[in-house]
Amino acid sequence: EAVKALHAQMEEIKRQMKAKNELNNIVGIGLTAPDIILTGTKGDTIALSSLRGKYVLLDFWASWCRPCRAENPNVVANYKKYHDKGFEIFQVSLDKSKNAWAKAIKDDGLGSWYHVSDLQQWNSAPAKLYGVRAIPSNFLLDKEGKVIGKNLRGEALGSKLQEIFGK
Repeated sequence: EAVKALHAQMEEIKRQMKAKNELNNIVGIGLTAPDIILTGTKGDTIALSSLRGKYVLLDFWASWCRPCRAENPNVVANYKKYHDKGFEIFQVSLDKSKNAWAKAIKDDGLGSWYHVSDLQQWNSAPAKLYGVRAIPSNFLLDKEGKVIGKNLRGEALGSKLQEIFGK
């Protein structure tokens, strides 16, 4: 019985690893990021692909996510430092409440860049497409829309942007 149980566990681990590898093949470093077309806070439709020609931080977050909110000042600081050099942010909220989402944008001073959501929380189509299972989660895209970094937070984000844009 113990051998059967262990074998079943090993098969499940193999299945999970295969699924993770498939997700990495969709949004892996060097691959073109799949497009996201969602509604913005003002009801407008915004496409991630419309930002080609700029370096873009595709950032998954939510108003109820404490680590996301704690990271927002770092995101704001990097945006202010590098926006004029060609850096843009496309922030995808995994909120369910439009009011909570809008309030967090205002409270955290995030109004300067692109905000989108389908208000489906973990059922969000972009979150599933990108294999997002925890937030904050982000992808740094180059001017052609290729993934050049994943989950860059804190000093790692600033260092990567400095590498791209210089001081």
